[in-house]
Amino acid sequence: MSKHHPKIIKIGNLSQAKQAIKQLGCDPQSIPIMAPKMVHHIIQLDHIHLQDAIIIKQDMLSIGGEVCVPMHTFNLEGDPTSILLSGTLQQLTLLVEKLNRHYPRIKQVSEEIKEIIKPLI
Repeated sequence: MSKHHPKIIKIGNLSQAKQAIKQLGCDPQSIPIMAPKMVHHIIQLDHIHLQDAIIIKQDMLSIGGEVCVPMHTFNLEGDPTSILLSGTLQQLTLLVEKLNRHYPRIKQVSEEIKEIIKPLI
């Protein structure tokens, strides 16, 4: 039998993360810092231009997240594609900020991500 009783805790939103941290008796000032790092989400985006997919992937990798792109993306040949963003709520929030610094087409993606994560915050 395990000495440390490992178990998986399902945390689906920021409120649940804050509650879990609070229940452990952590410093209340640390809750806003730690909670967004505990909520992980996968977002699918469709009709993404291939060069935009590469930029989004680079920006997300730079903050510790991941973006899955089809193999043909890096050839820059083909129609717009679907991608999967994978990251914590904090990483997705940072990604929105980073993408908002780019040209209008990527700024639009930034706004769409911002809207879809709004209910999670």
